[in-house]
Amino acid sequence: MPDAADDITSIVESAKRLGIELDEAGTLQWLAAIAAAGGEGGDVVVDTDSGTFGHRVSMLDFSPRDLERFRRIGRIVEITGPEGVAESALALSGSAAQSKIQTFPGDCDFFQRLNITAPTREEACAILAGLMRDHILAFERGDTYQFLEAKLGSWPFDCTQGGWEQHKGGPITWKIADVKAGRIEAETPDGPRVLTWDEVALDPGWCKVDWVVTDEGRRQLANASNVIDVTWEGPTGDIVSLDGYLDAFFQEVYLDAEDVPVFAKVAKFVSDDALDEYVERLEGEVRKYLTHHLNYGKAAKRMYNVFRLSGRHLDAAFVRELFDEPTTILYQVWSLIVTLENATEPGSAIPIEAVQAQADALIVEVVNALEGDVESEIVTALLRLRQTLEGQASGEERTAEVEAAQTQVVNVINTFYREKLIAMPAIKEYIDKIQAGG
Repeated sequence: MPDAADDITSIVESAKRLGIELDEAGTLQWLAAIAAAGGEGGDVVVDTDSGTFGHRVSMLDFSPRDLERFRRIGRIVEITGPEGVAESALALSGSAAQSKIQTFPGDCDFFQRLNITAPTREEACAILAGLMRDHILAFERGDTYQFLEAKLGSWPFDCTQGGWEQHKGGPITWKIADVKAGRIEAETPDGPRVLTWDEVALDPGWCKVDWVVTDEGRRQLANASNVIDVTWEGPTGDIVSLDGYLDAFFQEVYLDAEDVPVFAKVAKFVSDDALDEYVERLEGEVRKYLTHHLNYGKAAKRMYNVFRLSGRHLDAAFVRELFDEPTTILYQVWSLIVTLENATEPGSAIPIEAVQAQADALIVEVVNALEGDVESEIVTALLRLRQTLEGQASGEERTAEVEAAQTQVVNVINTFYREKLIAMPAIKEYIDKIQAGG
C-alpha cells in the first residue's frame, strides 16, 4: 500500500504538530482491514473467540475486554418474551461498540432487535406494551441498578407535562410512577388529558429504556440505555418495523452469536438503500452538533462513522486517533455527571458511597488529564457538584450545579476537538460546509 503509506506519513506529521500520538503501524493495519472489508465474504462476521458478531467494519473497532460486564448489564436492559412470541438480538452501540479505539467511552449504550410474532399489528403492539411494562417493574431497582425512564408512544398534541412543554410528535417519557399507574396526565389549552400506556403503544414510535447501574467490582457508575427496534412478523412471514423504519446494522456489535438467526431473519427486510440512509441520518446529527447544539465531541464521534462508511478512510483514520487522547476523558466525565445526578434521585437504590467514589474518581481523572486554570475550574465545579449531590439537593439548586459542571466540561471538549479537527484541511472544509448550511 505505497500510496496509503505516503498519506499516513502526511497524517503522522500533522498529528505531531497538533501534539497527537498517532500509531502509524496500527493506522496502516486499520486502513488495510477496512479496505478488505469491502471484499468477498458478506457484510456480517462472527468472532468465534468472543461469541460476538456484527458488520465487518464495526467489528474492526470492537474489543471484548469488557464483554462480560456488558453481558451482565444486558440482562438488566433487554426486553424479553416467551418463545414463539418474542425473539431478541441484543447489541452494543455507540462508544461501547468501539471500545478498541474509544479509550474513554461514555454511557453503556445498547441496541435491541425485538421481533414479535402475532396475527395482527395491534396484537403485536399489545404484546410489546405488556413485555416492556413487566420487565420495567421486574427491574425497577436492585443492589446494582435503578430504573430511570422509558420512551413509548408519541404525543398526539402540544401540552405541558410535569412542568415541561411537550410538542406533538415528540416521544412520551414515562417515569416509574407513570409505568405503574399505566397512565400519564398532561395539561392542554383545552384542559387536562390522560393517555394510557396501552393506548400509546398502538403507535409505539421510538422505544427506549434507561437505567443507572453500578459495577461493584470497579465501583463505577454508568447510565445504561437500550434503544429497541421493534418489528412485527405477521402470518405471511413478512417483517415490518412498528415505528415505520427498520434500522440498519452498521454500528452494532451483537453480544451472542446464537442470535445470528434472529438477526439474519430481520435484516433481510432492511432497505437496499440502508447505508445511504444511515449516513444521511448521521450527517443530520453532525449538523445538529455543529450548529444548534454545539458539541464538537459528539460531532467528532458521528463524523468518524460518516467518514468510515462513506469512503473517507484517511479522514476517519485521523479522527479515530483523537479518541485515545487523554483530554478526551472529559467526554466520559460529561456523561457521568448526568449519571451521578440520576443515581442520587430520591428513592434511588444506588448507595451514596458509590456516588462519592465515582465523583472522587472523576476528579482524579481530570487532574491527571489536564493542568493549569482549566484543571482548577473543572475540579472546583465537580467538588461543588459532589457536595450538592451528597446533600440530596433538589430543584433549581441541583439543576444549576449539574449544568454548571457540564458547561465547564463541554467548553473544554469543544476547544479540544475543534482545534484538532479544523487543523486537517479536508475535515475543516467538511465542517465549514455544514456550518455554512446551518
